[in-house]
Amino acid sequence: MTKVALVTGGNRGIGLEVARQLAQSGHTVVVGARDAGRGEHAEATLLGEGLDASSVRCDVTDPAVIKAAAEAIAARYGRLDVLVNNAAIAPEEGPPSEATLEVLRATYETNVFGVVTVIQAFLPLLRASAAGRIVNVSSGSGSLAEVSGPGWRAEWNGLSYNTSKSALNALTVAFAVELRDTPVKINAVNPGYTATDMSPDATRSPALAAAVVHRYATLPDDGPSGGFFDENGPIPW
Repeated sequence: MTKVALVTGGNRGIGLEVARQLAQSGHTVVVGARDAGRGEHAEATLLGEGLDASSVRCDVTDPAVIKAAAEAIAARYGRLDVLVNNAAIAPEEGPPSEATLEVLRATYETNVFGVVTVIQAFLPLLRASAAGRIVNVSSGSGSLAEVSGPGWRAEWNGLSYNTSKSALNALTVAFAVELRDTPVKINAVNPGYTATDMSPDATRSPALAAAVVHRYATLPDDGPSGGFFDENGPIPW
């Protein structure tokens, strides 16, 4: 039976490449996009490559939209085998002492509360899978060990994005504990500093970044759950 995967923020960057790689490995992929037109464009791109893809509007900050997306996938497929929480924002930031609550709240709405909303909405469909997999796309900046080290530069010390990814890691563990006695596995994954609209000065390709996400989205039954990983393995919290 063909596995069904949903990738939030799947219309561009790492998300689109994750969708592509999942489809190339035999999944039916649903591209989740905040803007329906951009989702349809990504769907058309993948279909044009001979891949099995569809799209759904998926604004992670709108619970009603997420509920509708879950209902649409339930009606069409009856289950979900893979959920990749890729949608995120990374605002321009100064030092923590200059952070505004407006920016902090907006970042958490997408990067933390949006992920919780999506997981809660789709968990019944993931439980209906024989081997549900959830990947929360995190960042090295979510590692407290990393950001507290001597090599962490002042210009990387933003408050909202970094702490939102630390919170994402923490909620990954919380869901993993709840799901410990089920076939569903959930992990946080750092795809690496990648050349996307969010980080145009990076040199790492989206394909390399997506390969790390794909690995943890397709874990075997004896794979880990509740961990934080990059391409080299576990990352210190």
